[in-house]
Amino acid sequence: QNLDKLAAEGMKLTHCYSSFPVCSPSRAGFLTGRNANRLGIRDWIPPQTGIYLRPGEITIAKLLKGAGYRTCHAGKWHLNSKTDGSEATPGDHGFDHWLYTQNNAAPSHLNPTNFIRNGQRAGPLNGPASHLVVDEAIRWLGEKSDQPFFLNLWFHESHEPVAAADEYLKLYPGEENLDRRHYFGDVSQMDAAVGRLLKYLDDRQLRENTFIFFTSDNGPETLNRYKTANRSYGSPGPLRGMKLHVTEAGYRVPGIIRWPGHAKPGVISTEPVNNTDLLPTLCAIAGIQPLDDRVLDGASFLPIFDGKPIPRKTPLYWQYDFAISQPWTVALRQGPWKLLANAALDQFALYHVVDDIGEIMDLAGAFPDRVRQMSTAMKRLHAEINAEGAKSGNPPPRPGAKQAGK
Repeated sequence: QNLDKLAAEGMKLTHCYSSFPVCSPSRAGFLTGRNANRLGIRDWIPPQTGIYLRPGEITIAKLLKGAGYRTCHAGKWHLNSKTDGSEATPGDHGFDHWLYTQNNAAPSHLNPTNFIRNGQRAGPLNGPASHLVVDEAIRWLGEKSDQPFFLNLWFHESHEPVAAADEYLKLYPGEENLDRRHYFGDVSQMDAAVGRLLKYLDDRQLRENTFIFFTSDNGPETLNRYKTANRSYGSPGPLRGMKLHVTEAGYRVPGIIRWPGHAKPGVISTEPVNNTDLLPTLCAIAGIQPLDDRVLDGASFLPIFDGKPIPRKTPLYWQYDFAISQPWTVALRQGPWKLLANAALDQFALYHVVDDIGEIMDLAGAFPDRVRQMSTAMKRLHAEINAEGAKSGNPPPRPGAKQAGK
């Protein structure tokens, strides 16, 4: 109910995308404004693999901290493989304060034992993970209220291992399947945590000058594909595929913006927005410039608040080499059109994803000139991005890591 209220009070993005159909690279794109293949983060990061977001990357938090903002990260991180201090932490990426887990809350979302606060073990903690994250955020916000802030909350719910507290299980008395009941309760558990944070902001008169963006890092879990998801019942609805696919459901995700005076309540935007757009957008809001010594794949989406399209230098591009939507591992969207390609970039499918949300009708044969134009752009981006990724310093994903589908 709290997310419904947030959506009613702000703008809904119906063509909102994550930059990857799996967690770690999507989060890297969110923070840096860059496709994570450039960073050598090509899949979810298993522990002890030596893959992490390198300190040389410039994040939203670093830029805003330099502009006088307080910065805090709370929740899942999943941008390093080790928590012993040998790899970069949120503190190395611009966050003044952080409470994080390397990957999932363990042993589940209830009473997790693996949180780390500012480099020190913080567990075991009592309560649902999302509420512990909001508790941390509220404590941090209350320390100093006269300075602008950037608060980055990445909830664990409703990722596996799913577990809901009794008060949220009780909301679904008619659901006989206990696993499904836990999933539904888990979503309500996170929704309640969002409500607590929104109330805190309202109680301290922070609503009017706070930009809120709610989204997801990828599409719904591919249930039991690799025998790792036991309580995941998210639905892609009419979209094709799920998480780990490069078809729409892999990365077309919810998007809600509440920004009084800018995002008009009840407005629905159909303009494509990608999570790599957050860095240039927040820089524009803060009146600062992103560094110009590296390629940004995102673009400021401020024009959508005036009903205008986003001027993009770089088309929306996805590449997941381990996608289970074989043969499709690469995608590019321009306007209403989306091109899918195989790894060799010699096989293509074309869809009008405004009229054909389910990617049912392949129009490649009917529009050869469009395929030619879009495939040329795709090949150029593919070569550029992967050449940069080869120099990132990150090793390739560990053999077999893709099978876990975390």
